[in-house]
Amino acid sequence: MTNRIRLADLAQQAGVSTATVSRVLNGKDTVAPSTRKAVLTALDLLGYERPERLRPRPSGLVGMIVPELTNPIFPIFAQNLESTMATAGYTPLLCTQTAGGITEDDYVQMLLDQHVAGIIFVSGLHADSSASLDRYNRLDELGIPVVTINGNQPDIAAPDFSTNDAAAIAQGVRHLASLGHTHIGLAMGPDRFIPSQQKALGFSEAMENLFPGEPAPIVNTLYTVEGGQAAAAQLIAMGCTAILCGSDIMALGAIRYCESSYLRVPDDVSIMGYDDSPLMAFTNPPLTTFRQPVRSMSEAALTTLSTLMNGTAASPRSLTFQSELIVRKSTGPCPN
Repeated sequence: MTNRIRLADLAQQAGVSTATVSRVLNGKDTVAPSTRKAVLTALDLLGYERPERLRPRPSGLVGMIVPELTNPIFPIFAQNLESTMATAGYTPLLCTQTAGGITEDDYVQMLLDQHVAGIIFVSGLHADSSASLDRYNRLDELGIPVVTINGNQPDIAAPDFSTNDAAAIAQGVRHLASLGHTHIGLAMGPDRFIPSQQKALGFSEAMENLFPGEPAPIVNTLYTVEGGQAAAAQLIAMGCTAILCGSDIMALGAIRYCESSYLRVPDDVSIMGYDDSPLMAFTNPPLTTFRQPVRSMSEAALTTLSTLMNGTAASPRSLTFQSELIVRKSTGPCPN
């Protein structure tokens, strides 16, 4: 409610009490629809700007905010979310970010200006443990339904749909250990990201369980090809014969480093990725990786968002999904 709005003027115009006007302006659901409409009409007739929470939102518009599309897992999420929305009768508004481009906050405001009925965040600032939660708290205050994908932040009042990163990486360690590897390293993106933290946790615990007292080196760089190259250089210099990577893109960078150093994959070094993004079965060698259940995650996220938008979700819950280990040719027995 803005300071310009006079409750008495609205009450007189609408023929209701000032208490009723206050309840409407604050979004209370204890007001009859006809009374609410009378107050909104009075707002318009008296030339007041409606508070954001009272502006009409077409039920069919849903915003999707995803990171840059150079990492192939994000276009797959966007594609699955869009097709799921189309099947359910919603119109997606896709917002993609690039370094130095439009920010997540800018996109949120643009979506609010379009009066979207809800927003899906994929690996957004909710996954950054150092980021402010004010943007999400504001959406909650405005009554905009929100769900998040990958990056479960318990302090955000929104259902989250993420893979169990810790369990997947622990399974990766066990796979490499079954091939005889004991010197295993983890190549990861910045450690401020919740998925990075969960993967590091799973790695450290699995290494301690399998190889008590042995080093469990973790290198944090960037989720890029160049980041994978840099991490591989450090981990191989430490004596690692196998490297788990936090993304397929990093794994491709690790393989590139091995090739430039005349190391064979997997004969000299085994490499594992994460995501099973498109074409990973056709790399040289085909990449051993973890497949995120993107379709199931997208459907669950939209189903929950739909119930929130319709006001029928009594207690929406977050869901955790299991990634599937896909064994290909980039991992092999530990070299003697």
